[in-house]
Amino acid sequence: MIASPLAGKVLGTVNDSFAVAEWRDAGGPPGPQRWIAPLHLHNHDDEAWYVIEGRLGVRVGEEDVEVAAGSAVLVPRGTPHTYWNPGPGPVRYLLFMTPTILKLIQAIHALQDRSPASLKAVFEAHDSVFLG
Repeated sequence: MIASPLAGKVLGTVNDSFAVAEWRDAGGPPGPQRWIAPLHLHNHDDEAWYVIEGRLGVRVGEEDVEVAAGSAVLVPRGTPHTYWNPGPGPVRYLLFMTPTILKLIQAIHALQDRSPASLKAVFEAHDSVFLG
């Protein structure tokens, strides 16, 4: 399977060993962190990001790190994490994920009710834990 260009698409499916997606966040005004994903953990799946352009903030456990273009971060299974765009400009990144995480993301995007109770149920159905 080839996704050329990858931007906005996912290379791989829920039936493959892993999937890669190129995503972006436009940035925004200064202020508190605007999490792209809620704080959560995956019980049995690792997840990684490679930054193509801009900077990506990633909380890995108790540590917040900023990942610059050309750098990557791996979050091991069982580690609470989230991520955000720390600046006003755009960030482009590759997300490397397992089929379980891809299914979770698809389920979250399909939700009409994104209340904490609904998110908790979707995370639990995908071997993950919603932490807020």
